[in-house]
Formats: sequence, C-alpha cells, structure tokens
Amino acid sequence: MKAKTRIAVLVSGGGTNLQALIDAERRGELPDGELCLVVGSREGIYALERAGRAGIETAVVRKDEVRLRELLQEKGIELVILAGYLTILSEEFTRSYANRIINIHPSLIPSFCGKGFYGKKVHEAALRYGVKVSGATVHLVNEVPDGGRILMQKAVEVLEGDTPETLQRRVMEEAEWKLLPQAAELMSRALREGRA
Repeated sequence: MKAKTRIAVLVSGGGTNLQALIDAERRGELPDGELCLVVGSREGIYALERAGRAGIETAVVRKDEVRLRELLQEKGIELVILAGYLTILSEEFTRSYANRIINIHPSLIPSFCGKGFYGKKVHEAALRYGVKVSGATVHLVNEVPDGGRILMQKAVEVLEGDTPETLQRRVMEEAEWKLLPQAAELMSRALREGRA
C-alpha cells in the first residue's frame, strides 16, 4: 500500500470543520490520510491560525485557480477538502481533481443547497420552511454547487424554538464534525488502495 494520502483543506472563515479534522487526526481517526496543507481564500482568517497552531503548512490564494492548482501539485496533494470554503470552483478545476474533492454542506442535500445556500442562510431557510429534520451532507464536488454524488449524510432534529444560530451549532456538533473526518478517512483509504 502506498504512503498516506496527502490532504489539503480549503477554508474561508473560522475553521471549525478544519478543527474537527485536526482533532480526528490527533486521535488516530485518519490513519490513511495526512493533513499537509491549509489554503485560505483570504488573509487573517482564524482557520489559518488553527492550522499554524497544529503545525500544518498554510497558504493564501485569492480566486486564482491556476495558482491554487500549482500549489496543490507542488505539495503532492491527492485529496482536497472544502471546509467552509466560499469560492465556487470552475468545471476545469473540479475536472482536474475529479472524485478527489469533497465538501461538507449543512443540510440534507437536495434540500437547501446550491448557489447562495451557505452558512447561516441554510439554517434560516430550513426554519422558514418548518422542517422537522435537518443535518449535514458530505459530497463529491463537481462544477454544480452542491451537485456532486453524496458520500455521507447525518440527520439532526430541529427543536421547538430553534434559531438559525442554535440549529447551526447542533448541526455542526452532531453531524458536520463527525461526518467530515469519517469521509476524509473513507476517501484517503480509497485513494491509498487505488480505488478512487
């Protein structure tokens, strides 16, 4: 079996999902993958600080897919994880990493997904519609926002009196922070064994 799958995490904000990956790796729950690089979409985001504290190399690439691809190739990255990354990747870019980019989305796709649905907006829409169950989805990334094949989902109950903030927190704690490390390991193992 080849060496561990080299992983890059792309971020745009605080990095709570990145932290879930870092914590999972420390607990030995990512035996087939290695977090090698964290790329921020802008300077000064807290996710880059989290990565630095964990000893993971960081970089900032602002809406420059050519530079991003060069950087990933330079570092030998095999799996790309979008963890709160707010830049939509082009068809050309996603094709160059076909079946090797995953994303976590804070709803049960196909509900409340696609262009314009990110962060708290997803939870606001879920509450507006009155759904009784929400959750999170990990999916492969293609040129359609939230349109790639679903890998994993986890449902989370919507409680009476929920606000977008309380629902967001519960979805993160009960679904996102569990699913993303599991999916990272699933993909890392598949790539390591030559199945992806």
